[in-house]
Amino acid sequence: MTSSSPSPALAGARILLTGASCGIGQATAQALAKAGADLALNGRHAEGLQDVAAQVAAEGRGAHLLPGDLRDPGAPARLVEAATTSLGGLDALIHIAGAYTADAAGQFRMAPLLHSRDEDWSAALAVNFTAALQLCRSAHPHLIRSPQPSVLLMSSAVGLMGAPAGEAYAMTKAAQVSLVRSLAVAWGPQHIRVNAVCPGIVDTGAFETLEGDEELSHWLLSRTPLGRWASVHDVAQAVLFLTCPAAGFITGQALAVDGGMSIPGSGFTAPDIPASRERGQADESSTPAAAH
Repeated sequence: MTSSSPSPALAGARILLTGASCGIGQATAQALAKAGADLALNGRHAEGLQDVAAQVAAEGRGAHLLPGDLRDPGAPARLVEAATTSLGGLDALIHIAGAYTADAAGQFRMAPLLHSRDEDWSAALAVNFTAALQLCRSAHPHLIRSPQPSVLLMSSAVGLMGAPAGEAYAMTKAAQVSLVRSLAVAWGPQHIRVNAVCPGIVDTGAFETLEGDEELSHWLLSRTPLGRWASVHDVAQAVLFLTCPAAGFITGQALAVDGGMSIPGSGFTAPDIPASRERGQADESSTPAAAH
C-alpha cells in the first residue's frame, strides 16, 4: 500500500504580492511558492523581480512579473486587473510594498516630524496607506469569487505603539491596522479574511545604518526582549500562516513579529532615543523611497 504526500497548504492559490523584489517580499514569495501558490509579483525593481520569479519557478509554481510604482496615479487598480488576468482569478492580496525616509544610498533614516519634509510624508502616505486602500477596493470583486479569500497588509510594530523620530511613518502604519480591522468587519459576511503583520526591526539591507550606529543599535536591542532583529524569514512565515487555511478563523488581527518590542513597558516609545538620531533632520541627500 502506498501513501501519498499531503497537498501543499496553498496548492493552486492565486496571489498578488507587492514589494516582491527584495527583502521581506522576496522571502514571502519563496515561502508562498513552497506552499504551492502561483504569484503575480509587483515591485519597482525589474531585475530583482526576475530573480524572485526564477526562485518561484524553481518550486514549480507560476510567476507573473508586473513591475511598477504604486505611487503612480491609477497604478494599484491597474495592477489588480493585470494580476487577475495573468493568474486567472485572485485568492489573496498581500501588500508588502512600503515607503520610508531614506538617504541617497537607500538606507533608512529617522525623520522627526519637526525636521521632516512634505515629500517624506507624501511618499509614506501614498504607498503605505493610499495604495493599500486602492488595492483592497480593486481586489474585492475578484476575492468574493474565491473559495478562501484573504487580504494581508504589512504594517509595523510602530503602527501599534507609535515611534519617536518617525511619526509620519508610524501614522501610516497605524492607519493600515485600522483599515484591516474595519474591512474584517465589513467583509467578514463575504468570508474575506483581512489581517496585518507588524514587524519590528528587520535585518534587511535598508537598516545597515542602524546596525552600524552602536549607540542606537544598543538602544533598540535593549528594548527588544528577544534581543535580536527579525529575519526576513521570521516575517515571511507569519505572512504564510495568516494566508493559509490553517488561519481560516483568524481575521481583523495585527500580528506583531517584533521580538516583544511592542509589549507595553518594553521602553521603545520612551523619549530617551539617542540624541544622534533624534536630530536626524532632512538634508539634500535624503529621498523618500519605496522600501520593499
